[in-house]
Amino acid sequence: MGSPTSGAIARAYAVGPQVLLMDEPFGALDALTRVQLQDQLLDTWSRERRTVMFITHDVDEAVYLANRVVVMAARPGRVHRIINVDLPYPRTEEVRLSPEFSRIRNEVWHSVYHQAPAA
Repeated sequence: MGSPTSGAIARAYAVGPQVLLMDEPFGALDALTRVQLQDQLLDTWSRERRTVMFITHDVDEAVYLANRVVVMAARPGRVHRIINVDLPYPRTEEVRLSPEFSRIRNEVWHSVYHQAPAA
């Protein structure tokens, strides 16, 4: 049995959108369910190859799911930085634990949490 979130994702894909906007879809889930749904989303994306804009505050989730991470500035809301994620597919636990994942995660983390204050 899937979670309500997995059903909502399936329904969103079923209507065939060219772009799928997902705003914190896994935010309220426990850690294990969250990782399982991340893997399901990547499996679906690998078959469908639709554009997905995935909004999250979780740096690890962003790096694991993304081809590119767009870091927003806190104030004013604008693009602060775009970081390419050149990790191999399929994304696996090995990828998540790799030195390259850690390097990209640290780069994203620094971009998010060490921004210069707005002038």
